Amino acid sequence: MVGKLSISRRIFIFCNTLFLSALTIICIVPLIHVLAASVSDPIRLSRNVGIILWPLGFTTQGYKIVSTNPHIVNGLFNTFFYVSAGTCINILLTSMGAYVCSRKGFAFSRFVIFMITFTMYFSGGLVPYYLLVRALGMADTRWALLIPPAISAFNLIIMRTSFAEMPDSLEESARMDGANDFVILFLIVIPVSKAVVAVMVLLYAVGHWNSWFGAMIFLRSRRLYPLSLVMREILIESDISRIMLIADADNKTNVYRSLIKYCSIIVSIVPIMCVYPFLQKHFTKGIMIGSLKG
Repeated sequence: MVGKLSISRRIFIFCNTLFLSALTIICIVPLIHVLAASVSDPIRLSRNVGIILWPLGFTTQGYKIVSTNPHIVNGLFNTFFYVSAGTCINILLTSMGAYVCSRKGFAFSRFVIFMITFTMYFSGGLVPYYLLVRALGMADTRWALLIPPAISAFNLIIMRTSFAEMPDSLEESARMDGANDFVILFLIVIPVSKAVVAVMVLLYAVGHWNSWFGAMIFLRSRRLYPLSLVMREILIESDISRIMLIADADNKTNVYRSLIKYCSIIVSIVPIMCVYPFLQKHFTKGIMIGSLKG
């Protein structure tokens, strides 16, 4: 069958394969570099220039230093809390809002969707946002990272489109049995829309995991810092003084500087990479259902 392909088709397949192969290499090489550098000898690593595709020696000293640092351990715990609690709040409120906007009997559906879409293009700005959060008493608390970003307009529109495509007969039969809107939403609509819900969980969880700007703006107590903010101090501000629990000399700190950065990166990305494969199979299906139908 390949022999029947036209010349233009063959050229397209070749160029497409070449492009995707190059894109794959661009994505994989940095990961290999970081992983190899994280187990390399710190002295050889500090003298190295360029990409590393194989460890320069082998040591787990960097991971030992990182694992004994209270700020990284506490940041990892905080991040798990923000991801789990935040994602639950996100899914609960987004599904409720999407269900209301998807009902044909809701008279103000178009107006509400317009106002939600409006917020995707225009906002009040950072200063009013900060003043509002502070006025509500959420500054320097965990709630500042959970309540303000509770609903994403983009995710709500996707979920609303998916809910709107459900057969009316499901809702009608449930109402005949005496079910109210909460029963219909949580026992009928959400179980039937597992693919879209999985997409929302993935998008919200990754967003919480990588979020650092909100924590930098609203949090002052280091005990509340997520891992992403601790990572920012390490990578951008080159602040490893709080991490060097083992290295007690300045020259030794300089030697371990690069090693600790790479180990911290691995510690921060491994958990989310372990979760992603379990939800990835639903991603394409859910995002297509929520965006193309309707």
